[in-house]
Amino acid sequence: MDPVVKDLPCSLEELFNGCVKKIKVTRKRYTPEGELVDEAKALTITVKPGWKKGTKVTFPSEGDEGPNIVPADLVFVLAEKPHAKLKREGNNLVYTARISLADALTDCSIPVPTLDGRSLSIPCPEVVSPGYEKEIGDEGMPLSKKPGSRGTLVIRFNIVFPEYLSQPNKVQLRKLLSPGSAAAPPPAPLEEEKAVEDTQ
Repeated sequence: MDPVVKDLPCSLEELFNGCVKKIKVTRKRYTPEGELVDEAKALTITVKPGWKKGTKVTFPSEGDEGPNIVPADLVFVLAEKPHAKLKREGNNLVYTARISLADALTDCSIPVPTLDGRSLSIPCPEVVSPGYEKEIGDEGMPLSKKPGSRGTLVIRFNIVFPEYLSQPNKVQLRKLLSPGSAAAPPPAPLEEEKAVEDTQ
């Protein structure tokens, strides 16, 4: 008999912190009198921190009974619910920060929510170019097979460019950003030569 497969939806917080899922199932069962009736049963699944989507939990012979039928196994397959701000990639968590072009070119600090209720403030003093990623170690998902270890938090950037720049601002930006714009400071003024008096 093929197993009966059902989804087990879990939020990213549940997969990060671990949780206990209690699931009520109804299946066909014979009474002692030989009558086939619906029987309800509560199943308990302990989701460990770091479990990934596709993880299977099997309850042997919990399917329907019937004439000449061996009850099938009941299999729950873990499904990951989408998160509003974070995305899971393997053992890593990905956060996409929306920043202005001014922040991308100068110092900024990125607030990042976590799945355990904290809020990280990540300094970003470097120039952020398109495609740049910043990694924060040990702030990703727990590793279910390595208790105490965690993956990486990856910060990606969505740089918002201004919709309009005035001509004077364009000229000023071009001067600042053109190669060689960081010229050497202007030379110090030359000291005036002292007049030499004729002693004759």
